[in-house]
Amino acid sequence: MRSRRGKTLTEADIALWRQVARSVKPLPGRAAIEPEPVEAAPPPATETALLTVTVAVQQVKAAPPAAPPLAPIERRLRTQLRRGQQSVEASIDLHGLRQDEAHLALRGFLRREQARGTRLALVVTGKGGPSPAFFGEERGVLRRMVPHWLRLPEMRALVLGFEEAEQRHGGSGALYVRLRRLREHGP
Repeated sequence: MRSRRGKTLTEADIALWRQVARSVKPLPGRAAIEPEPVEAAPPPATETALLTVTVAVQQVKAAPPAAPPLAPIERRLRTQLRRGQQSVEASIDLHGLRQDEAHLALRGFLRREQARGTRLALVVTGKGGPSPAFFGEERGVLRRMVPHWLRLPEMRALVLGFEEAEQRHGGSGALYVRLRRLREHGP
């Protein structure tokens, strides 16, 4: 069998395609597409071919789940924070830390607070000074990098969402971070 690009497909490729085609759910209002029938092929000559097909099918089934999406902080919570009706449960100040130190400190802090059941944390990055930086140095590096770190797939299991803090909590030099609930693994 040939693919669209003119490449000859192996038996393993064909078996993998059939497995994937059987597992696809059609869009609403569309009929399921049957995988293309292929002439009866002779059984694989060696066990390695069968093993290759089995491994390929297992790899398709074992695809890791996608990282959960980030959600903005709800308007009600934002209003409660502004009015002082809701308080921040934990905070970390990253002032004076290098990027690598800040990244490790942030990750450890978020894991620890998630384990404690904290729902809302404050991460203070600082705004960066107005003074000119030396060549090769940037001002406000953590202010730019922390949101990037919070969006990484490795942090998605911890972070539900984040937004710039209210002025009374640091304004543009701080972030409110909502933490996901820690899922309990049953017996």
